[in-house]
Amino acid sequence: MMHLTERTALEPTAVLNCFDIQQETRMASSIDATALDQLFRKARTHNKFLDKEVPDGLLKQVVELAQLGPTSANCQPARILFVKTPAAKERLKPFLSEGNRDKTIAAPVTAIFAHDLEFYENLPRTFPHNQTAKSWFTGSPAHAEATAFRNGTLQGAYFMLAARALGLDTGPMSGYNQDGVDKEFFPDGKIKSNFLINIGYGDPSALLGRLPRLAFDEVAKII
Repeated sequence: MMHLTERTALEPTAVLNCFDIQQETRMASSIDATALDQLFRKARTHNKFLDKEVPDGLLKQVVELAQLGPTSANCQPARILFVKTPAAKERLKPFLSEGNRDKTIAAPVTAIFAHDLEFYENLPRTFPHNQTAKSWFTGSPAHAEATAFRNGTLQGAYFMLAARALGLDTGPMSGYNQDGVDKEFFPDGKIKSNFLINIGYGDPSALLGRLPRLAFDEVAKII
């Protein structure tokens, strides 16, 4: 019988099995209620932010965390341009819808969330175990664009959750002139904007009540 006080060497397979068990246990565990509140239950979409700077280093941490989320064939098409300086905000201002203009100019940072239509050029590096993956997209611009849009949008969701996880608040929106933004900020045509995200520390005084969500039975079915 093995006692807890004995120092016993495990066979390699035993070590692997123990590691697998620990991994399975860790993956099956739920995060605590405080984390769930911060990410979902108490998290809100903000239209007004406190006059508090968002450090560049924190934005980098958000991006690096969001990059860990899965994408098709690890394609990672999202491209993010952080509009932060007054001069950059003035370039963006003409393309904002009236309802989004003032709050966007006042936000500490606005991310132009976009996707690279030629993301597949990176596949030999990001999907190295299949060196033919690039060919899946080079012959079909429509397939490449659909893949970039789908996965870039998915990465936008990862980004917002990563921002919340690191203590920031976000205000995503689509009310802007897409063609104008693309010509101003991505003139080579290889990158296409998708939506904007205002980022900062939300001002709770400007929050309204949470809008209704559809019930489980209205949006999901188990078969």
